[in-house]
Amino acid sequence: MGFKLERIHDKVEFFEAHDLKTLEKKIDEQIENNKVLMLEVHSVTHHVAFQPDSGRPLYTAVVHFKAKP
Repeated sequence: MGFKLERIHDKVEFFEAHDLKTLEKKIDEQIENNKVLMLEVHSVTHHVAFQPDSGRPLYTAVVHFKAKP
């Protein structure tokens, strides 16, 4: 049985939270984790929507990581 190791070149991750501080904390933690894989943030897209049941906002973000050149 052989192992083939390949480097990750692109990675997209999704995050959600009920407040911006928590969302930012989740993203920051993942940025630190991805540094080990030699990935850096390429782009961030974020949105906010209100949940009709609770009336609370739901913050979401999509972070695209790319390999460091």
